[in-house]
Amino acid sequence: MNRPFAILAAVALSMTMCAQQEDPVIMRINNKDITRAEFEYSYNKNNTESTLDRKSLGEYVQLFVDFKLKVAAAEEMGLDTLSSFKKEFKGYRDQQAQEYLIDTAFIENEARKVYEATLTNIGEEGLVRTAHILLRIPQDADVTVQERIKARMDSIYQVLKTGTEFGELATKLSEDPGSARQGGVLPWLFAKQVYPEFARVAYSLQVGELSQPFLSPAGVHVVKLLDKKQFEPYEFHRKDIHAFLERRGIRQKAIEVKADSLFVQYGGKVKREDVLAYEDSLLDTKYPEFKYLMQEYYDGLLLFEASNRCVWEKAAQDEAGLEQYFKKNRKKYVWDIPRFKGAVIHCVTPELAEQVKKAMKKMPEDQWRKYIQKDINQDTLRLAFLERGLFKLGDNANVDYLAFKQGELKTRENYPYPVIVGKVQKKYPESYRDVRGPLVADYQTELEKLWVQELRKKYKVEIYEDVLGTVNNH
Repeated sequence: MNRPFAILAAVALSMTMCAQQEDPVIMRINNKDITRAEFEYSYNKNNTESTLDRKSLGEYVQLFVDFKLKVAAAEEMGLDTLSSFKKEFKGYRDQQAQEYLIDTAFIENEARKVYEATLTNIGEEGLVRTAHILLRIPQDADVTVQERIKARMDSIYQVLKTGTEFGELATKLSEDPGSARQGGVLPWLFAKQVYPEFARVAYSLQVGELSQPFLSPAGVHVVKLLDKKQFEPYEFHRKDIHAFLERRGIRQKAIEVKADSLFVQYGGKVKREDVLAYEDSLLDTKYPEFKYLMQEYYDGLLLFEASNRCVWEKAAQDEAGLEQYFKKNRKKYVWDIPRFKGAVIHCVTPELAEQVKKAMKKMPEDQWRKYIQKDINQDTLRLAFLERGLFKLGDNANVDYLAFKQGELKTRENYPYPVIVGKVQKKYPESYRDVRGPLVADYQTELEKLWVQELRKKYKVEIYEDVLGTVNNH
């Protein structure tokens, strides 16, 4: 490290030490200190007035401890050393850091300049929204051609005066292809954007009024005024103006302006090409909200990956565990109404229906579809098709009729003979697979509870009640 950098780094270190002295440790988890400021940032961010499930301080402490325990487990698993983790975290940090390394006041000032210039250009006359029909007159057209085109427009004008819909004629006859596709409608315009002849006519009309045919360098027009307005205030256009400046590279210019400002601020003690890198290294020190945002994202990434490995994926893939949990908690999954588990087979003849029903009753469920495909529907001839599932009353009309004895048959065209194979489960599901969705969710909850219990035994947690009592009160 060169001498100017060393001096500035020493200053930054002293600032950090002072900040730490003013920011007491509120808890220690797995020998890692958590400061009051970090805890307050998380508590206040996730417990606002608009939060639906607000927590008391004591409740939030326990949630926060569990969160940090999972992060500690993720670090012990080495998830923070993965290249994928490092890449994602760096990308997020660089994106957020840029907001501190640009001159936002410069961008805002440039945006206001764009607005004021546009406002001046528009002038007091404001904006108009018009629809027009254009017949082009070639530059080299002789008098005869010109008169013929004018006469054609006069005819169009007379038709419009009878009440014929403007957009319909514009679409068919206008030689301005862009607006013709929109029924002749043009975007909002101001006088300086169009030919003076066009502006003079458009601004002279009342809303809804139709102009007589007139000439411009483009040809002969008929215009209808659809609306007029004054240019809106800056805040109305601010987002669009900023997007426009973004496309024109304003952020890079703003970064350069910020670098120039910092270079002067550091009194030339840091090389101009190094000043932004050095400022970036101080962001955690200078901006606590940035520091805690980065810590939150860092922890969140680790929490997600650790939870995915230890809970979510495990629960979804642990078939033996799911089955065991189901058997242990079977009463949780009692049916509100009976279900029919099986299949509906739609057949072309009653004889085939009986044959299929008799055969399928003797074979395992996982062979049903193969049987229909291979043994019944040979080659391109489709004699039957199968609907398999878990049905409650109202899910399938044929199941309602054949299994629950309600409603009436709704046979399919060309397949008028439905039969069912399976059985009604009146109260409890037969297999854990029948309630897999809610079962996986419950099993995940169970695994997470056991995981947290294990982590609380494994890692030491110390909470300093005297500091906890000063949260948001110091």
